[in-house]
Amino acid sequence: MALPAELGNLQLSILGLGVQYPPYSLTPDELGKLARTYYPDSPSMRKVIGINQMTGIEKRSSIGTAEHPLVNQPTAPSIAQLHEVFMSDGVPLAVEAARKALAEANLGPADITHVVSTTCTDSANPGFDHYVAKELGLSHSVEKVLLHGIGCSGGLAVLRTSANLALGHTFRRKPARVLCIALEVSTTLARSELDSIHELQETRIGACLFSDCASASILSNGLGGDGEDPEPVYTLLGWQHETLPDSQDDLGFQVDPLGWKVVLTPNVPKLAMQTLASSFAKLVDNSPQLPPDYSTPADFDWAMHPGGATILTGAEKTMAISSEHMRASYDVYMNHGNSSSATIFSVLDRLRQKDMDAVAPEGRVRDFIVGCAFGPGITVETCMLKRHKSAAAPKPGDIPTPPDTDSEAGASESGEASDWMSDGRGSPVATTMSAVDPSSKPDETFIEEAISAVELD
Repeated sequence: MALPAELGNLQLSILGLGVQYPPYSLTPDELGKLARTYYPDSPSMRKVIGINQMTGIEKRSSIGTAEHPLVNQPTAPSIAQLHEVFMSDGVPLAVEAARKALAEANLGPADITHVVSTTCTDSANPGFDHYVAKELGLSHSVEKVLLHGIGCSGGLAVLRTSANLALGHTFRRKPARVLCIALEVSTTLARSELDSIHELQETRIGACLFSDCASASILSNGLGGDGEDPEPVYTLLGWQHETLPDSQDDLGFQVDPLGWKVVLTPNVPKLAMQTLASSFAKLVDNSPQLPPDYSTPADFDWAMHPGGATILTGAEKTMAISSEHMRASYDVYMNHGNSSSATIFSVLDRLRQKDMDAVAPEGRVRDFIVGCAFGPGITVETCMLKRHKSAAAPKPGDIPTPPDTDSEAGASESGEASDWMSDGRGSPVATTMSAVDPSSKPDETFIEEAISAVELD
């Protein structure tokens, strides 16, 4: 049986993107504040707090401040308490992100045929997607899928799953408008991580990196509808999924009575980089619509999930690209932190902003973009996108420069009077790393040694 002609050209387009960060932005000093309040001094605690000042993250988006009751209990919150806050503070973020994506796509609730969602910071039945769909007023017959166990690669896994569902509808000559949603509330796990640092005397950096966010996109197969689709933001040309053999113990997010515990060994950046070049080569080979001048990594812009500074700087070295190729990844990482699965759609949204165009490598904005994220397994998700529509910059300001070193490093301004600063509504706060007084930097040798000793079980 012959396949429909449309499958020769996938005809898959991202019609809208929506990102919603929570209202607070936390400075690096806040973790130390919690540590000093609830835990005794110890070598491991000092090491983690030192690393926390050198991640390159200026602000982490959060649903609360240091005064939030959930992190100010005598003990770390239970998984039931974490779920309650996820639902009360997280789900509204997902609803708002979805509404933004629907508005840009010029679609209403009745147009959505599928919902594909993910989170690694909650586990309940029905899942959070049920409540988002209900709040949005989606049809009772909308097809829903909630992906679990995929961590930071979840956003691209959602896009891949949505694409396969949309192509199934294409084969059946039916329209597909898939709402993709990623929601993470990670900062509420800080006390649980600090508990483990204190009790096990391990160097655990999960509490230094993660933040809160909801993001959404609308994927269309181009069939049906009441009229023509609007100009797409991106066209999805292809994707690639791989699992590194015998790497499941290096990266994970394990369930615990106090939520979830990050598993992140020092092997992760090296393992991730070992497969990045081959994954890219396979992705290019499977994207036949690329013009001949798009073949090497530097020919593309990159939407890399900013799992940490070592992932970004490692990609630069491995793929012979510059920080400007990943300018949106650095910007999101520095201004919001790592929001796990929700981050990649935020990076793609940021990449299309006009002020990002101003710092493109060699002053040239690439038409084609490689998306990449690493998740538990270790899994590697990549996709190939063609850009179409740009958006105006959200606000004026300097573009932040990337961290200064190859480790989870860079300098971050600190001061006792600046604890739990917020920029108002959690919007990006553009800063320049070079403006930091070098005399305020902690000893880099100590930081490098501390990071090299990270052992998270």
